Amino acid sequence: MSLNSAVVLVVEDSPLILINALDMVEAAGFDGVGVGNADEAIAILEARTDIRLVFTDVEMPGTFDGVKLAHYIRNRWPPIHLIVASGRVIEDVSCLPTGTRFFSKPYDNDTLVKEMTRMLAIVDAAERAQEV
Repeated sequence: MSLNSAVVLVVEDSPLILINALDMVEAAGFDGVGVGNADEAIAILEARTDIRLVFTDVEMPGTFDGVKLAHYIRNRWPPIHLIVASGRVIEDVSCLPTGTRFFSKPYDNDTLVKEMTRMLAIVDAAERAQEV
């Protein structure tokens, strides 16, 4: 995998924010897949093996909110990197799985893309090491 072919799953229930987040992901050179809730995200993760990073909102309809989704992903697919965003303050960021980054909304696109790039570079380096 190269960074340019990295797949980012964006989970956001607001259609406008989802479109903007996908535009940001794709403008950064990544492949974006968008869904509106955690249930759809889990279905995508079960069907695809190429998702390397999940960027999720906290508050959304469905079985899980973004925090529960992050824990579910960490337990089921540990190599996937996680970024969680919310318009509300999370009092205790330690409630997120280890290695998860939290961004407050409105987030700065450049800062978020830099973090995605950093996280995906780690995945890229690990996959290259396995090829050797």
